[in-house]
Amino acid sequence: MNAWTFEGQPGALGDTVTLVEGSSFCVCQHGGDIVAGGAQGVYHSDTRLLSRWTVRVDDHPVEPLLMIPAEPYHATFLGKARPRPGWAESTLLVVRDRYVGGGMREDLVLRNLSEEPAGCVVVVQVGTDVADLFEVKAERVRPVADVEMKAGASGLEVFSVSRARGARIVVEPPSTQVVATPGLLTFHLVVPARGEWRTTLVVNPIIEGQEYSAWFPADHSTEHAEPARRLAAWTRNSPVLKSTNTGLVQVMRRSREDLGSLRLFDPGHPEEPPAIAAGAPWFMTLFGRDSLLTSWMTLPLDQSLALGTLRRLARLQGVKVDPLSEEEPGKIMHELRFGVQSAVSPYAGHAYYGSVDATPLFVMLLGELRRWGLHAEALEELLPHADAALAWIEDYGESDGLLWYQRKTDRGLINQGWKDSFDGVNFADGTIARPPIALAEVQGYVFAAYLARAHFAHEWGDEATEQRCLQRAQAIRQAFNERFWLPGPGYYAMGLDGRGEPIDGLGSNMGHCLWTGIVDEDKAEQVAAHLLSPEMFTGYGVRTLASSMVAYNPMSYHNGSVWPHDNAIVAAGLMRYGFVEEAQRIAVGLLGAAQAFGGRLPELFCGFDRGEYPLPVPYPTSCSPQAWAAAAPIHLLRTLLRLDPWVPYGKVWLAPALPEGFGELEIRDLPVAGARITVGVKADGRTPVVSGLPEGIDVLTEPRPPISGACRPGPAIRAHGLQAL
Repeated sequence: MNAWTFEGQPGALGDTVTLVEGSSFCVCQHGGDIVAGGAQGVYHSDTRLLSRWTVRVDDHPVEPLLMIPAEPYHATFLGKARPRPGWAESTLLVVRDRYVGGGMREDLVLRNLSEEPAGCVVVVQVGTDVADLFEVKAERVRPVADVEMKAGASGLEVFSVSRARGARIVVEPPSTQVVATPGLLTFHLVVPARGEWRTTLVVNPIIEGQEYSAWFPADHSTEHAEPARRLAAWTRNSPVLKSTNTGLVQVMRRSREDLGSLRLFDPGHPEEPPAIAAGAPWFMTLFGRDSLLTSWMTLPLDQSLALGTLRRLARLQGVKVDPLSEEEPGKIMHELRFGVQSAVSPYAGHAYYGSVDATPLFVMLLGELRRWGLHAEALEELLPHADAALAWIEDYGESDGLLWYQRKTDRGLINQGWKDSFDGVNFADGTIARPPIALAEVQGYVFAAYLARAHFAHEWGDEATEQRCLQRAQAIRQAFNERFWLPGPGYYAMGLDGRGEPIDGLGSNMGHCLWTGIVDEDKAEQVAAHLLSPEMFTGYGVRTLASSMVAYNPMSYHNGSVWPHDNAIVAAGLMRYGFVEEAQRIAVGLLGAAQAFGGRLPELFCGFDRGEYPLPVPYPTSCSPQAWAAAAPIHLLRTLLRLDPWVPYGKVWLAPALPEGFGELEIRDLPVAGARITVGVKADGRTPVVSGLPEGIDVLTEPRPPISGACRPGPAIRAHGLQAL
């Protein structure tokens, strides 16, 4: 496992603090309290274990002083109690060390800074609603009638029989000072003069009636807990970035930390590398599209994430037809959930397959991972799943040579591309497109997937499969350029609707088409001009929808906002077609936005123009940390380096095109083909320095050819005339 070597800190969601570890997270106030009535809580397996967790000293709240961020799963909250009787100033410091993972551990310490002992009553108020994550997200939490909280000798236990979920709150070590009553842990104590009192509170989840130990147990030092060991390994085995560009260093540091915290380890397959969750707080689970694209963008950092994601998705690949979950043979799932099934969360406890793009992206990622040096044995293991994915495209999703989507029941997602809000696909006049819909970027993904499969066939000497895949890729590309191109305005429609009419909204979708290489070269210049026009480019990034469109709203989710991952893909597409300055503008703008957000890019931000407001405007409910937003700066740096390994062909393209004044940089221990290489760029931004490549791999310092105008059989691949990505 690999990552950039820097420290980071927990995330913030508005005026709250978010701590994350795998599928567990905590959202709380800056003082550490969790207050009822909103989205705050401790969550695990899509269930809110705690909806209230507050500390009071002598019947008064603790006054917050400072939140000290540490690891993504850990923060320290400092506060002070009210002044002691007869004192004007407080002499009691309250320290709450919180560790989130598989539940929660909190080390509670009271420090007495006075010359006499302090007698105190400390009360921890505990509440839970055992709410499903989606009930909280939708603000539709309803009381569960059978939630029962019981007091015991070691603490509290709360459980709902109907949901088979709950939590046990344990006081460690057991103490005669504590009195447990439903909803309260009350400590009657004396803090010695100039001394301290401490206890540890552990929250163990109960899922399907079984209690599980939190990952930071009280009888182990926190640095030896499994999450801490994993994070240490993630840091220790990481590539090291050095640069005179301090802003770049800050952003890469935060990206490394966030991606490390979002890794998902499968307890059923502990020997496998991890997959990646989509983001906190609402998407701490495996997603098809999000996890695949994040894994792609983090390949310069850590190729094991891609392998772990592919294997986990392969195990969940569709095998039957089920309209409710939208499962079909060969289809790659959209998301995996573990909560309680309800009207708000109908797919809890199951995989939901309502995504049109995850299936071709699966094949694309496998192809890209092979180009970085994936062993042939792993490719052979996953190739049948890639073939099943392509079979799903042909047998279930394709019509008229294009890939379409339409939900199977009224419980599914209406829109099933990455812009999956109900109004995310619309015409220039603001009319919402009606399914079935063929999205522009999805045709590009299918095109690239067939090219990836053609490369596999070429390696194996399977000429018949190679030619068949190339012919299908050519047919898709021809159909796309004929049916999606709008010659009047000079850009690609974002899709076709159920009548076959072009959905003429001007959006960022066509930037993904540049990335996959499906765009005809004679149209690319007009596409680039639109993407960088004032209607699309804000100065910080490309909007999802142009300001000239009727549905444009810079504060919307998908109709005018700026998404970092979207922009990283657009920049890569522009660079692929030789639009270097345009790609640089997006990279510089987005990295500038990242610095404005404290080094961490959020899921999205508002699409106001940089000339209108000097700072990027946050989107209020944006996820942070969010996986593909964290991966976006890594992909941007790869784009600026023009770094493209083709290990099976013994080549690595490296032709840096850093913006003027970007600074020198050096990356040590970058993983390529099983080796650790060093890549550097001199101050001119163009001159590369490479060392450590395995024998038999050559460095090519000119830009890689973008595409060819025609699909030809084997010789085209051997000459790299037609390439996937």
